[in-house]
Amino acid sequence: MRVQLAYGRTGLVVEVPDDAIVIEPTYVPGLPDETGALVNAMRHPLGASSLRRAVGSGQTVAISVCDVTRPMPSARVMPVVLKELSGIPDERIVILIATGTHRANTDAELREMLGDEIVDRYRVVNHNAFDAETNMHVGETTGGIPVSLDREWVESDFKITTGFVEPHFFAGFSGGPKMVAPGLAAFETTVELHGARLIGDPRSTWGVTKGNPIHDAIREIAAMTGVDFSVDVTINRDSRITSVYAGEMLQVHAAACDVSRRIAMQGVRERFDVVLTTNSGYPLDQNLYQCVKGMSAASQIVRDGGTIVCAGECSDGIPAHGEYGKLLASRDSPEALLEMIAAPGYAHRDQWQVQLQAQIQQRARVYVKSGLPADQIEAAHFIPADDVEQTVVESLKRHGPGSTLCILPEGPQTIPYVE
Repeated sequence: MRVQLAYGRTGLVVEVPDDAIVIEPTYVPGLPDETGALVNAMRHPLGASSLRRAVGSGQTVAISVCDVTRPMPSARVMPVVLKELSGIPDERIVILIATGTHRANTDAELREMLGDEIVDRYRVVNHNAFDAETNMHVGETTGGIPVSLDREWVESDFKITTGFVEPHFFAGFSGGPKMVAPGLAAFETTVELHGARLIGDPRSTWGVTKGNPIHDAIREIAAMTGVDFSVDVTINRDSRITSVYAGEMLQVHAAACDVSRRIAMQGVRERFDVVLTTNSGYPLDQNLYQCVKGMSAASQIVRDGGTIVCAGECSDGIPAHGEYGKLLASRDSPEALLEMIAAPGYAHRDQWQVQLQAQIQQRARVYVKSGLPADQIEAAHFIPADDVEQTVVESLKRHGPGSTLCILPEGPQTIPYVE
């Protein structure tokens, strides 16, 4: 059986045994009129006045948008949002790239994400989680997390989030309040929000928002500054918009989560010996750091002691920015990494990704097919897989007669679970 894996920009075709189980999100075609749907949603919003009426002509406006690691169709969404804001002078609008703790997006990336006209016409600012001057303290959560957010966001009169909603491996779902935190949060906020205790909580997982301590804190942080208007979309594998909601943030996000849950979350009857996954192709599989999401999706249905094979191109490397690679290299095993992160007072950038990776590796052997050199894959505690087909076949043999294989061609766009 031939299966097309989402890998980089072009994909990867592999031959797998005919009895393999292939799990994909329910395919929903894109809306026939994306622009019309966006306009309708913003003019007839959930729990709010229309965007045109809600913003005063003298107000300043800040708009939070996804960074380059997300397949958000901002180049098609933002022109419609900005047209609805046509009564606001251009100089009163700032577009904030919600990088979280990721690197700043380049000019070329911004133009690909937003289009030349928007980049040339409006002020576009990469959020910087590590610059004390561009962030300001706004309080603490009830759980004691210190909250510092992008100063331009805090000081703006009218705040808008734009995002796309899909299951998230520890925050429940993306979009909505995540466009404030961690999207526009300072490092000291994110490192507490993604601390070892919260990341290790079993409720911090795919598809769970209420009762998820991370998502509960994210909602609380967003409420501290308020979000005046929110636009969330769901998309299919072609990055076409399948649904759009606008208005009051929590109502909008809940509606989009319901759609995403029905599309992306797929039940299975039992766990598998081998799970072949991806990281949804470009832009999500730009680096090894992001590929932990695809591994996490596979870990939901792999047997204890099983095997995960993850195909992610990693065109952006480990990456070189951040501390993910450095932290992985600081210890010689997943167990030692978890012990390090659990130490009182430990607080480092990207520790959350290392913790999640190590938790997965305690349960399963993990192979990685990528464009990275084998020594870099090994230094990250993974096993290089030059040939996906051969790795899958050898893994099935190792698990013995009757071993089972599941394939997630779109990686974390599909979140399987054992019914």
